[in-house]
Amino acid sequence: MPKRLSQEPVELVVEPAESGWRLDVFLVHHFPDYSRVHLRRVITAGGVSIDAQGGKPSYRLKPGQRVRAILPEIPREAPTPEEIPLQVLYEDDWLAVVNKPPGMVVHPARGNWTGTLASALQHRFAGKLSSAGGPTRPGIVHRLDRDTSGAILVAKHDLAHGKLAALFHDRMVEKEYFALVAGVPEHDRDLIDRPIGIHPTQREKMAIRGGGESKPAETFYEVVERFLGFAAIRALPKTGRTHQIRVHLHHVGCPILCDRQYGGRALITRGEIRRCDDPQVLLERQALHARRLKFTHPETGEMIEITAPIPRDMAAVLEELRACRAL
Repeated sequence: MPKRLSQEPVELVVEPAESGWRLDVFLVHHFPDYSRVHLRRVITAGGVSIDAQGGKPSYRLKPGQRVRAILPEIPREAPTPEEIPLQVLYEDDWLAVVNKPPGMVVHPARGNWTGTLASALQHRFAGKLSSAGGPTRPGIVHRLDRDTSGAILVAKHDLAHGKLAALFHDRMVEKEYFALVAGVPEHDRDLIDRPIGIHPTQREKMAIRGGGESKPAETFYEVVERFLGFAAIRALPKTGRTHQIRVHLHHVGCPILCDRQYGGRALITRGEIRRCDDPQVLLERQALHARRLKFTHPETGEMIEITAPIPRDMAAVLEELRACRAL
């Protein structure tokens, strides 16, 4: 554990949805930049209290309890610039849109200190990134999951960052995703309007939940192509909940292909599509791609629309699906 601790304690009130959570799990949820092992050490060292009393990492919380913590300071250094190839889809003096490859973490966090999009941006746009998101998130206005590829917006300075963040907050950024799913939706298009909250037993996952345990979530989807046992879909999330598209498509019985968390499948081979013995692996990550961003430019007021090409792994699966349909 770092020797230096922050001087200001942090106090949180346990919500009804967090009832029964372990103390260490509760802290990891609220402070994701710290590892669970790290926070256990803080608890054991007396840095955390519940209603002014000490507690163990395994202590089960009750609604309304006040958790007070003095946490180690998070390193404030910016990520080290790394010469990682980036496809820049659009760039001007205010902003840029880059095509994030699959498998790349957006910003440094525990277990992922190098090879991040933040490090690649530091090298590509040296000295020309906003600082509003903090030193570990230079220029980063929003994020994508590690295994989701596609268009991500970057702010060149703090004024741009503030205006772009306001557009996201006010739902003025149109985000379109392309996905390959297992199963074929019943409807050609539909609006999935189901609230999402943290999974009741698997804290790393989200789930459809009701009451005060969730937040409203809406995803419009449209079937682009239908195949035998699969479909290509365009999805436009109206809200921005964690794992929203993945949870909603799983809910309607069509999980995203190769989504380990929600689809139960880690990869797909050519043989599985063609129904033969070909073991060649075509895809090993969730088939979800942030295909398009549409927003008003914060300086000119011009409508900007940027499209990210479908990556090779998803294109390979799509090609096989089309070939199989043509047989």
